[in-house]
Amino acid sequence: MRGILCFCTLILLEGMAEAVGSSRDCLQAGESCTNDPVCSAKFRTLRQCIAGNGANKLGPDAKSQCRSTVTALLSSQLYGCKCKRGMKKEKHCLSVYWSIHHTLMEGMNVLESSPYEPFIRGFDYVRLASITAGSENEVTQVNRCLDAAKACNVDEMCQRLRTEYVSFCIRRLARADTCNRSKCHKALRKFFDRVPPEYTHELLFCPCDDTACAERRRQTIVPACSYEAKDKPNCLAPLDSCRENYVCRSRYAEFQFNCQPSPQAASGCRRDSYAACLLAYTGIIGSPITPNYIDNSTSSIAPWCTCNASGNRQEECESFLHLFTNNICLRGWRGEAPAWLHSFVLRDLQPSSRFLLGSLSAADVASHHSCCAEPPCDVRQGRHTPGRDSICVGFFTEQPGQ
Repeated sequence: MRGILCFCTLILLEGMAEAVGSSRDCLQAGESCTNDPVCSAKFRTLRQCIAGNGANKLGPDAKSQCRSTVTALLSSQLYGCKCKRGMKKEKHCLSVYWSIHHTLMEGMNVLESSPYEPFIRGFDYVRLASITAGSENEVTQVNRCLDAAKACNVDEMCQRLRTEYVSFCIRRLARADTCNRSKCHKALRKFFDRVPPEYTHELLFCPCDDTACAERRRQTIVPACSYEAKDKPNCLAPLDSCRENYVCRSRYAEFQFNCQPSPQAASGCRRDSYAACLLAYTGIIGSPITPNYIDNSTSSIAPWCTCNASGNRQEECESFLHLFTNNICLRGWRGEAPAWLHSFVLRDLQPSSRFLLGSLSAADVASHHSCCAEPPCDVRQGRHTPGRDSICVGFFTEQPGQ
């Protein structure tokens, strides 16, 4: 069922540049705490509390002391600190974050949030690329995944880091018919952390109409090494492994935070940002819970695992798996934009990003809603100024499941 989504949005930021929130850096917060005798003493106590299996092995008095220590640190510079994805000493930064936010003590998960600093974009163009991007009825001879690979090869960083991870992922270990998955995953994380999303999203979320295109898309992360295995384990195994690693635990928390479905949200996604969700999705590639397209005939994704034989953790397992297989935040909406918006956005995007809008056909929406009939006068005259102009945007959308 096709519906009409028409909204007016105010572009508040200058250009397309990424801006980072003003959260405190956990590395700096940790250093400040170390230089404060009171904070430093309490932080050392907290470290002792969470060593090994945490306070569950300690006596009642020790548990009480641990709780009071956490409470005291909530008013210190450590509380509210964040880390940056792909930063130097990321693991160290995250260890500080999780010391406060996930104490490993029963009933002491202090806050459910993302460990990483938020990002803001002037025009949420990444929303136009989703795992189900493009139109099923579109007739095209263009292989957008091939175009994405060509665009990556033109950019020095994208080409270099893509070549690097492919090299690690296809290399076989001596005297073994297996790859070094650890090095493959590390190279993949480096690629998705350092290469701008206008390239990584093109490679991962390019719309496909045929199996050749879809197979190229599926092969993006070299799944034979990074994703597949001889047998599918129970999903709880890679999930538990992920939780034991600061980086993977943080990437998964970021994914949960930004990709959590919500029937109360207008978009069906709690954070109302497909862009943030897709970026969080790329963050878990190269981890124990790496997801990928399950075949070359659909746009369905999942980690390489199953929920068979989950025992009394069946619900937990299915909840994890459904976050990939049945998630509106990942599916997004298929959309069409009016011709004026199409040309306007193409002008502002980098050349390599323009293909994201290639599947958006010109749509005359004037008969459906007056606000979407035409662009503002200054846009028609080519005088758009990011950060000031009110843009009326009309989208035809097809909502999943209708």
